[in-house]
Amino acid sequence: MTVSSAVPVTVAVARRADPARTDEMVAWMRAGTALAEVFPGFLGAGWVRSAPGSGEWHMLYRFADPDTLRRWEESPQRTWWLTSAQGIVEHTRVERRSGIEGWFDPPRAETVEMLDAAVPASPPRWKQAITIWLAFFPLSLTATLLTGHLLPDLPVAARVLVMTLTLTPLMTYLVLPRITRALHWWLHGHRAPWRT
Repeated sequence: MTVSSAVPVTVAVARRADPARTDEMVAWMRAGTALAEVFPGFLGAGWVRSAPGSGEWHMLYRFADPDTLRRWEESPQRTWWLTSAQGIVEHTRVERRSGIEGWFDPPRAETVEMLDAAVPASPPRWKQAITIWLAFFPLSLTATLLTGHLLPDLPVAARVLVMTLTLTPLMTYLVLPRITRALHWWLHGHRAPWRT
């Protein structure tokens, strides 16, 4: 089995609609999710409302990688779906998240209404901490040994600077995505893949 090195992408879109048209807004979001579900790489969608009765909606959708996201975003289905809400929905902000911030989304205090294919809840913080430590410890140990061997005369502050400049992108784009993908079952309280 081949493990993909692609990084999932979460898109957060802030939208505004008349609170009196909440039923239409919910139906429109469900229709968009139903269209996206048939696209390869679709991982889930949902929405967060700022407060009960508010017209502010924060919609989320997640795809397996930038290519599958691009295919959805450039599709005629999505174009039709977006144009179907003209006069009802105003788009106010779009944010794409990948790398480390896309793996552990912080819990929210707002009222949350999730669609059927919902983005999973964040894992407990202690599991997040263990996962980060499992990724960081071997990388940090290796970097410490290498910089101590290769740059022994460099002052400690300069060695730490070199290490952090090297380790931060490695952690964000290579190590943490792989370890969170490998431990997804444990992070979200599922059975181990080899036990199913």
